[in-house]
Amino acid sequence: METSELLKKVRRIEIKTRGLSQNIFAGQYHSAFKGRGMAFSEVREYQFGDDVRDIDWNVTARFHRPFVKVFEEERELTVMLLIDVSGSLDFGTQRQMKRDMATEIAATIAFSAIQNNDKIGVVFFSDHIEKYIPPKKGRRHILYIIREMLDFKADSRRTDVGMALEYLTRVMKRRCTAFMLSDFYDRKDFEKEVQMAGRKHDLMAIQVYDRRAQTLPDVGLMKVRDAETGHEMLIDTSSRRLRQAHAKYFSDRQAQLRETFSKSNVDWTSIATDEDYVKAMMILFKKR
Repeated sequence: METSELLKKVRRIEIKTRGLSQNIFAGQYHSAFKGRGMAFSEVREYQFGDDVRDIDWNVTARFHRPFVKVFEEERELTVMLLIDVSGSLDFGTQRQMKRDMATEIAATIAFSAIQNNDKIGVVFFSDHIEKYIPPKKGRRHILYIIREMLDFKADSRRTDVGMALEYLTRVMKRRCTAFMLSDFYDRKDFEKEVQMAGRKHDLMAIQVYDRRAQTLPDVGLMKVRDAETGHEMLIDTSSRRLRQAHAKYFSDRQAQLRETFSKSNVDWTSIATDEDYVKAMMILFKKR
């Protein structure tokens, strides 16, 4: 992509997503994530009405009268975006590509983060870690991230969700808030890695998908190509049995994802490329 065209795209996304984060997400983001990290500050004598769970028993024993721990809200969070850059994201039959929607959602989260003085970093992944951008603050950092999202060319077209989550668990030593954006088109099971990452970090999953993954149109013979393997084949969409099998495969896959995230207590949402992602994200934030 030429530099001038790229800068125009960056500017358009900044105008749209910064406006959304200021006008819609700011309050929701703050209430959903602020206050989740509490840092120990000091101890003071117990007062009537204090929660007995906050009693510091070591200090209480030393002074022979009850003392409680005082906590203060951690002033900043570290937010990580795990962004799928595999081949299957380069697909869209509705208003936009899956990759375009993932970019807009990620940019909106990023602007919401910096409005709350949080640091934000990115992991681009396929079936390996394509690029790691360490967490920083500031508008220039966000614009750099958006440029990378728009213009990034992955080495591989395949997906390994479990590997990306394992990398997050390893590279982020302290607890962070992590958003994974993907279509979760992965033939391998990644439940164990979701559980591990969910225990260490505050993890949320955002699935982007295209309606054609859910329902095939009845248009006769159609050539389809697997974006990750390159395999091509002709299918007869006039076959009701084929269309039903296609719909069942999508439904079963969604049920498996739902079970995986539910078992791990990971909040998730699923957004089609022709849907309003703002509404879906608001619902996700309100779950928290």
